[in-house]
Amino acid sequence: MKIPIFTTRQHNFLSRKAGPTLAALVALILTACAPPSPPPAQVPPTVASPAASSPTGRIRPSAIAGSWYPADPQELAGMIDEMLGAEPAVDGAPIALLVPHAGYVYSGLVAAAGFRQLTRGEYDVAVIIASDHQMPLSAPISVWAEGGFETPLGVVPVDADLARALIQADPRITFDPAAHDGEHPIEIELPFLQRVCPRCRIVPILMGSDDETTVQVLSDALLQSLPGRRAVVVASSDLSHYPRREDAIRVDGAILAAIETGDPAQVRQTVAAMMARNVPGLVTCACGEGPILVAMRVAAGLGADTVSVLRYANSADSPYGDPSQVVGYGAVMFWRYTPPDLTPARQQALLELARRTLEEHLEKGTIPSYETDDPHLLRPSGAFVTLRKDGELRGCIGHLRADSPLYRTVQEMAVAAATEDPRFPPLTREELGAVTIEISVLSPFRRLTDPSQVEVGTHGLLILKDGRQGLLLPQVAVEEGWDREAFLDGLCRKAGLADGCWREGATLYAFTALVFGE
Repeated sequence: MKIPIFTTRQHNFLSRKAGPTLAALVALILTACAPPSPPPAQVPPTVASPAASSPTGRIRPSAIAGSWYPADPQELAGMIDEMLGAEPAVDGAPIALLVPHAGYVYSGLVAAAGFRQLTRGEYDVAVIIASDHQMPLSAPISVWAEGGFETPLGVVPVDADLARALIQADPRITFDPAAHDGEHPIEIELPFLQRVCPRCRIVPILMGSDDETTVQVLSDALLQSLPGRRAVVVASSDLSHYPRREDAIRVDGAILAAIETGDPAQVRQTVAAMMARNVPGLVTCACGEGPILVAMRVAAGLGADTVSVLRYANSADSPYGDPSQVVGYGAVMFWRYTPPDLTPARQQALLELARRTLEEHLEKGTIPSYETDDPHLLRPSGAFVTLRKDGELRGCIGHLRADSPLYRTVQEMAVAAATEDPRFPPLTREELGAVTIEISVLSPFRRLTDPSQVEVGTHGLLILKDGRQGLLLPQVAVEEGWDREAFLDGLCRKAGLADGCWREGATLYAFTALVFGE
């Protein structure tokens, strides 16, 4: 039997590579999904301020308007809306987010990538957690429990009921207004929240320590108080502080990769390992390590099973940045994946759409318009389209990121499989009648910490190592009769690497796929 070879295609969605994370797969990539022979948007809302009743209690005035972000309301709103519209929201409504908190000219686009995701869900409250950046420190956790926070876009009201519930949950959680005076890492997030969730209330929380006890206290209090509420947890943190640009990219890549595992212990270990390397200029890997760990634990406790790195940059990517001394920024989403409900009728509709798209494109060079109100076909999804002629591969290209409606991804990948697969000449109109179409709808990619986690027949795999990448769809291992080790060795060969390359130094991602065809 001839073994099919596939190609994947993915657009550039990060400003820079950030080490061995899935998000480091940028620009156009060509990776195969079956073994070769062994090698030598949605528009954000534009209302200006929360339409909630006036909050009671003290109002914390803005401490950084006019310096960290514009003080003029119209200028500020326009700036944020432009950043929010820079790229579409991907599949998934956050249970928790990690976003940076530098001045908008440095980290605004990264923060926008995180807050943009809130348009995918419905929220009443945002719990925003940051570490103290100045004295006096919280002792050890301070919740602002009344009134609201003011920005040029208006006052964001505090959810006083939730704040009191947290304070009552543990005596180490208190309301200490002095700790919040002049602090920036919570306020800097609020104008974004006001634009994407104008009716959201907030619970601002500062952590004076990131020790294990403090992290556990706040995590437990949130897990006790949040169930039943339409809440998102926002960890406000930048990444590496003050190394050179090239060192920042390496350190930040390692930290984001650890966060991607969903394992707080892995983050702790990675931070310690990076700091032990004595990287020149590096004073911290994450100024909000405690908030990140809390967000990870709470997200998992509330049902998150998927971690997605949305965007990475550092201050040297800004025209105002100094590459000899940078700060890193990452946007990460913690969420629960639910597969689209692709009934037999929906599968048939997608297959018919793919064929009709090929017919029109091969005849006229155009893609037919398609209108649907079916939310499962409109849902952003990654997918492969595979073409076979007389049982043999005739082309296959896939898009990995869930950033376009499924029906549109299928149309574009059908055309790409027919005309852009570099291993075959473009498909002709005369051949189309002998071609069958297969569609593979992809789940999100999940970083593996142990090759023993691979489930043959369930998982597809992606490997990154030594600047190479390879991908195999789940059905390949079944078709080849492979066990786990044979599957992993085949993945290595697909990346142009030797058998066994997965045993050390490789980054592995698993995914599932719903596969159906004519």
